[in-house]
Amino acid sequence: MTMAQTRPAPGQADAPIAPPKVVRQRRTRPGLLGLALLLVALGGLAAAYAVNSVRATGEYLGVARPVAVGAQIAPEDLMIVQLGGGQGLTPIAASDAVNVVGKRAAVALSPGSLLTPDQITDKQLLGPGQQQIALGLSPQEVPARSLRPGDKILLVGAPANQNAAPAEATRFQGVVVDTVRPDANNPGSGNMTVVYVSVAEKDAAAVVLLHAQRRISVVLQSGS
Repeated sequence: MTMAQTRPAPGQADAPIAPPKVVRQRRTRPGLLGLALLLVALGGLAAAYAVNSVRATGEYLGVARPVAVGAQIAPEDLMIVQLGGGQGLTPIAASDAVNVVGKRAAVALSPGSLLTPDQITDKQLLGPGQQQIALGLSPQEVPARSLRPGDKILLVGAPANQNAAPAEATRFQGVVVDTVRPDANNPGSGNMTVVYVSVAEKDAAAVVLLHAQRRISVVLQSGS
């Protein structure tokens, strides 16, 4: 048997063949992989929660008609409102209506607004021997930028005779119960600020009469 001898082709160097390069694969740290998976999972949960929160709809209590501060809340004063995505709000659930009826309005309630826990109270706002009156004041008659419940005020009644001495002016002590400002979104509501004031029962009629005659002035004595 004759064996054929293989010779290198002309121009080909007689050199050893270099071995192929081995590319090393980067090792993935298990801790980083787990952290990445955890972040992806948390992102998915956050997105699902946001979608469900926006889509979720609940039934809450709204105000159906005006309720004066201190007045008891009747079933006719309430309505059920469908509300979706109410994050940051604290409305009262419609199922709690039985616990709201019979309580008093801590502030003046306006129709179309949601009812919140801080707007109702089970306490009598007027003490014994007191009555509540409402004073409609123009912007220049309000003694402060805003009057808050609990502010003590002095009601000064001007004498009918403009030439009378200042000592003849009548004075009455009062406490602010609530304030309703003009509605900027409703020009027809006027620019009067309504201030609900608690006064002594013996002074209520005189203050109302002086106010009707535009002879009453409000002085802020101290804040709450």
